[in-house]
Amino acid sequence: MALTPLGHGLSSVVDPLPETLGAFVLGALLVVLSALVRLPLSVWLGLTHERAFGFSRQTGKEYALDRLKSVAIGAALSGAGMAGLVGAAVLFPGWWPLLAAIGAALLVLLLTFVAPVLLEPVFNRFERLHDPELRDAVLHLAEDAGVPVREVLVADASKRTTKVNAYVSGLGATRRVVLYDTLLQEATRPEVLTVVAHELGHRRYRHVALGTALAMAGAVAFVLAVWALLQIDAVLEAIDAAGAGDARIVPFVMLVGSVLGLLLAPVQASISRTWEYACDRFAVEQTGDLGAFESAFARLSDANLPDPSPPRIVYIWFFSHPTVPERLEAARRAAGSSTVPA
Repeated sequence: MALTPLGHGLSSVVDPLPETLGAFVLGALLVVLSALVRLPLSVWLGLTHERAFGFSRQTGKEYALDRLKSVAIGAALSGAGMAGLVGAAVLFPGWWPLLAAIGAALLVLLLTFVAPVLLEPVFNRFERLHDPELRDAVLHLAEDAGVPVREVLVADASKRTTKVNAYVSGLGATRRVVLYDTLLQEATRPEVLTVVAHELGHRRYRHVALGTALAMAGAVAFVLAVWALLQIDAVLEAIDAAGAGDARIVPFVMLVGSVLGLLLAPVQASISRTWEYACDRFAVEQTGDLGAFESAFARLSDANLPDPSPPRIVYIWFFSHPTVPERLEAARRAAGSSTVPA
């Protein structure tokens, strides 16, 4: 779309529209077209392959509905981002990089804050942890860890998958620890507490806030990279655009974002793996139960079948978590130290 005559012809569909509206339409359209191009692979990865390994519990209709929701949200957000960038260039030709950079950073912050209450409920229903004994144990663990939480939520993940998982999300008033209901169904109480302690580690070390700050910095760098590239006449000629205030830059902007994301993926993955190791150690320190940690990851391996030894280049580029053998080895070293009970 960005660099070929055929793509330029497709982009011309928005020429009759005001530039800002055209940027929104083109940004949303590109997300939809991308989803259509990738549809066969998406169905194989998300449904056929998952069913083959006994993971997916979704019907074809349920999977299609989830995909439609995901594409619609992605289209709306991408369209809004592109409209903001082009709109800033139209209204403030001399200042648009600064305004767009600030806007992009604020958009990242806003999405991190509202995602738990606006986006996550689109796909899952969340309830409070009803088991009173387990709830008290979780709250006590959180208090001892110095990370008090208002509530631990349970997601109805079992309607989609047999996999077990847990995560943290949100900032400030939207902070939450979420457990898959599959985890509660399959794991023992010590194993659940180990998983919770790991997620509390993310809170203790402010990984969500740090990740948000890094993403905001990345958004600013992305805008500045786009600005620098659009100063080059050869680039404008190649993408058939007049300047930053032209909606036709949208395919190129999204291409730059994709390329930068791919190039920075090893850095992001490395940071994430470092954080996961820190939280594993935190879990072992707080629970003092290496046996529960080992059995929890044995259960995770049985339920999720993670690759224990991926190709090195794939691991470096895309694995946001260490492999299970790596995590077990690191946890055992931590348990063998003087500060962590075995």
